[in-house]
This record gives sequence, C-alpha cells and structure tokens, in this order.
Amino acid sequence: MNLHQKIDHLEAQFAAREDEVQAYLPEENRFARLRQEVDALESAYPDPEARPPLYGLIVGVKDIFHVDGFLTRAGTALPADLFQGEQAALVTLVKESGAPIAGKTHTTEFAYFAPAPTRNPHNLAHTPGGSSSGSAAAVAAGLCDLAFGTQTIGSITRPAAFCGVVGFKPSFGRMSREGVIPLSSTVDQMGFFTSDVQTAQQAAEVLVDDWVPVDKPKAGEYPRLGVPLGRYLERTSAEGMRHFRTVTQTLHHIGYEIVRVPAMTDFAGIEAAHKLIVAYDALQVHREWYYQHHAKYHPKTRELIEQGSKYSAHQADVARQSILKIREHLTRIMDEHEIDIWISPPAVGSAPLGLEHTGDPIMNLPWTHAGFPTLCLPAGTNDAGLPLGLQLAGRFHTDEQLLVWGDALSPHLSP
Repeated sequence: MNLHQKIDHLEAQFAAREDEVQAYLPEENRFARLRQEVDALESAYPDPEARPPLYGLIVGVKDIFHVDGFLTRAGTALPADLFQGEQAALVTLVKESGAPIAGKTHTTEFAYFAPAPTRNPHNLAHTPGGSSSGSAAAVAAGLCDLAFGTQTIGSITRPAAFCGVVGFKPSFGRMSREGVIPLSSTVDQMGFFTSDVQTAQQAAEVLVDDWVPVDKPKAGEYPRLGVPLGRYLERTSAEGMRHFRTVTQTLHHIGYEIVRVPAMTDFAGIEAAHKLIVAYDALQVHREWYYQHHAKYHPKTRELIEQGSKYSAHQADVARQSILKIREHLTRIMDEHEIDIWISPPAVGSAPLGLEHTGDPIMNLPWTHAGFPTLCLPAGTNDAGLPLGLQLAGRFHTDEQLLVWGDALSPHLSP
C-alpha cells in the first residue's frame, strides 16, 4: 500500500468510526491537507532506500502539544490565545522523520480529570480513559498508527489498557517536554500509543533521547518478573486481580519466573506525595489564567488548583524527595531478588461504564512517581468484550531493554 492508498484507507476509516468515537478535534479539509503532505513526502523521498525512519506512519497529537498550523485548545473553554506556543519538539521530530500528522486528538481539560467527548472504540458507552483519551482511542479505532500522550499519574497506561493498545512511557526526562502545556513540571512524562510493540520500538528509536538498541533475547531466555505485594496491589478490583492472576499463571507455565515480593509498604505516603506535587505544580502553571478565568475551568480542574493553594513550597519540596526514595527502594528490591521487570495490572479493572469519569489511575501512580519506564500490553478481554492489559515497569533508564522484553512477551498475552 503506497502513501496515497493509505490516506484513502484512513479517510474511509474516519468515515466509519470518527463520528461515534470522537478521537479528534474537528478539522475542515483534513484529507486535502494530508494528501498535500503526502505529495510533498513522495517528492522529497522518491527512493524507498533513502526514506526517513518514520516515513508514512500516520500520527495523532494530544491537544496539549503545540503543532504548527493547529490551534492548541487543551480541552478547555479558556481563551486559546492564552497558551499558544512554538511547535513541540517531538512533533518536529516525527515530521522530520517522514510522518504526516492526522490531527489533534482530544484531551481531558489540561490533561487532568475533566473528561473529553471521546468514547471507547470497543464499547461507546464506556470511557476510553484519560487524559490521553483521544490518542488511545484513535489508535484503537485505526485512525492513526502512532499517537502522542502524556502521563502525570496514569494518562498513557490506563487509556492504553482500556482501549486495548500498546502504551509506552519512557523513563522520566527521556522524551522532550518542549512545546507541551504542563500539568506538573515535576512528574509530567511524555509517551505514545501504537497498535503493536514493533511500531513502538520504531518510534522510540527516533523520539527517546540517547537511544541505544539492545539485542533481542535468545530462544528460551526470559526476564525474571517481579510482582509487588502489599497495599499497592490490593487497590486492584476483583476483576482486575482475577485477570492478573490468570496472566501470571500463563507466563509461569511458558517459562517466566515470577517473584512475589513485598514492596512499597508506605504506599499511602507515596500516593499522598505524588498528589501533593501534582496539585502544587498545577497551581504554579495556572495561577495567572485561573485568576482571570476561574469560572471557565471545569470543576474538577478548579478543585485541583484550589487544593494546590493549600500547600507551601516547603511541603512540595519534601514531597519531591520521595521520588528518589521510591526509585531507590524499587531498584534495591530488584537487585536483591534479581528482578528484571515489575509486572502489575495497568488499571484497577476494565474501562468503567459512562463518560463522566475516566477511571482510577492508582495502579500507574508509583511507576510514574519513580520515573520508571512503563509499557502497557494488551492482554485479552473480559466477558463483556472490554480490553484488559498488563503493565510492565523496568529499571530507570532501561527503556530499550523493556521494549525488547515486552516485544517477546506480548504474543503470550493474546487469547
């Protein structure tokens, strides 16, 4: 399939799914623009051997990323001219690597909890998750190959699980945040969605700083998998825990060694510190805008900003110290028990019914807090046909190895 045929197929897919899924912000003449971009790409790279690494991948961009030629609305009713800026560095990278931009995908308001209009492609009555709702749904509905998201608590992993796609969040700081409206400068992390791990690897080589490819595992070579027992895992629902146990049993029978070990004994403290940081940082981002336009904010975002006003800079600094502590704690356990990857449920269960909330990100919070690289893999469905997944977390700055192991593990998770 050449690029023009791919755009024809995409247009048909938009006609079939976009009105009901609502993954994208509306755009007049979307496909006339895309065909012009494809013409320019084909003219610039007539030789297939000389094409850039992401040539022909169709990309959706979460609407807190600035993109030349598009207005950034950030899922809010605030005046858009308040927060426009230069094109995000990651968007420039994919464009320079030969990937056309399909458009802006819906986000919750300023990447927090106020829901977007997007629906879950597997069941339109259920949430696709948040805050990267449009990006996850776009990939799941076949409306792009790659879509950018961000994760401050669980905004890549959770929607990936709910929508049945791959969600990759590199280690903190390994993808540029330049040109992206922040929620929390302390813990915001960039990432993306794809339909398979191979495409995620292809994108990571371009988008993740200082990428160094690693060898694939040899036949019969498996990473040692750690399950973090304790208060954290107890937050999973009955449905989520049943599925997780089934997955771990399947992997054990294949040959993966599963190590169950107590971890994060002060999980309540970790959760509290992370939420304090997010609220305090959100206040710093929104202070001026909020003073001028507080009535236009969604109540959920207003609640976050008001909560941030209750904390002092000293309290925020103390909370930030817990980031390194949990990173060292989890790494020490991995060293002591020779664990290569942590595995856990990517959400408390399947996508909740209704569109007024985006689900609970608690299963993602500690890995985001520690800044570990994470990978969400599709892992079947429940009895109602809603997707379920598996969350993998690697050591800090072992993103390359995590994707290689995830690629090897992924085929064992499909029913």
